[in-house]
Order: sequence, then C-alpha cells, then structure tokens
Amino acid sequence: MQKNNKIYQEILVCKANKKKLLAILLDPDKIVWETLGSLSDKINQSPATHIFIGGSLVTSTRIDELIVLLKQKISLPIVLFPGNPSQISNEADGILFLSLLSGRNPDFLIEHQVKAAPLLKQTQLEIIPTGYILIESGTTTAVETVSQTKPLNRNNNDLVLATAQAGEMLGNHLIYLEAGSGAQQSVPQEMIQLVSGNLEIPLIVGGGIISLLEINKMYDAGADLVVIGTAFENDTHFFEKGHAFENL
Repeated sequence: MQKNNKIYQEILVCKANKKKLLAILLDPDKIVWETLGSLSDKINQSPATHIFIGGSLVTSTRIDELIVLLKQKISLPIVLFPGNPSQISNEADGILFLSLLSGRNPDFLIEHQVKAAPLLKQTQLEIIPTGYILIESGTTTAVETVSQTKPLNRNNNDLVLATAQAGEMLGNHLIYLEAGSGAQQSVPQEMIQLVSGNLEIPLIVGGGIISLLEINKMYDAGADLVVIGTAFENDTHFFEKGHAFENL
C-alpha cells in the first residue's frame, strides 16, 4: 500500500515559503508520567510544529502508550526519531529513517535500516529518508557512545558540506546536522549557512541549543527546522522566557 507523504510535503511547502519549523524532542526514558498532562499543555502553548520521539538508547517499553496519550491532547505531527528498530511505533505519524552518514559503522549506515524495513512495511508510518550527520560539540554525546562513531570536526566545513551533499545525492529527503543531546556547543552558524546554501532539500539542526536567541540564529543561518530537546526537558517554561520567535 502506498504510504502518504503529508508531513514531508508540508515541510517542503514551509521551506518554499520561508516558514521556519520547530520540533520538540521527547525521550521516552525521561518522561515523568505523572506530569504528562501539564507537559502536553506546555507543548500546546509553545511555537512547536512537530514532536519528535526517540533517543540514542531508549529502554522504555511504553512508546506506544506515550504517543497515544500525547495524541489525546496534542494535534501536532508525531515523528519517530529512532536510535534502533526497537523504537518503531505504528501509533506515530511518521519516522525519520536515519542513516548516520558522518560515521563508518555499518550498523548505523545500513544494518539497522535492513532490520527495520520489514517492520516498517507493516505500518502506515510516513517514512522520511534522512541523512544524519554528527558534529563535534565539545563533549562525548550519547550518539557518539551508542553508535561507536566519531563526529565530524566542527571546523571542517568542507567535509560536512560534502557529506551532506552525498546524502542528498543518495536520495535522502532531509539532512540533519546534530551536535548531540546535551552538547556543550551547538552546530556552528557558518556551517549551517554553508550547508543550507548548497542543498536543495530541507535542513534540520539540533543539539546543544539552550536559548530562544540561539534558535533564531539557527533560522537566520538557514536551518529549516530546529530541534530542541534537553533544554525543554530541563525547563518546560523554556518557551515562556525571552522574546517571541522572529521567524515563526
């Protein structure tokens, strides 16, 4: 059966219209279930356009339940951001089908994808092929530890651009520049500007973003969608502070 591509088409329309997007990343292992209702309210009050669900190492077996409960309160698209095939849930709307282009560990380049493919064929999830590029961020992140790969040098813009362009040529629909959860430094703005200016497909940027001002700087540099995770996990009042978004 042909799967829909509504989420991706809406991202393309927003890119064409220069409308910036924002995803809140929720790690199922870090959910405080007793406060899920108030968390949902905070998300509804935020400028978020998408919810991402996942993490590098998820041990929770309640992903289906989490998504069902979120959908009772939130109407935003819920997209899986999986670290491995065990994080697939048919309750979501779509999945970023990730390939870790920055590393050379075959498990994260193709092996996990091979294992996931039969499972995904049984779902109605919108599958969005995504080239995932880990950028050096000043600390060892969970992505680096779990994937057993080294991030790309944050000062080597040419290599990052070539990697992103290779991902586009391989047929990925999105490129995701990731500093990693809890990163000390976010993806450099000059890198975002170079990559976004030399790709046709939308660019996602995440990791190490700790303020509304920084999110706006990512937009100004050329990010089409910014992901905020740890900062919102640590403070659900994150979006109530500072000035309103200039780009949303």
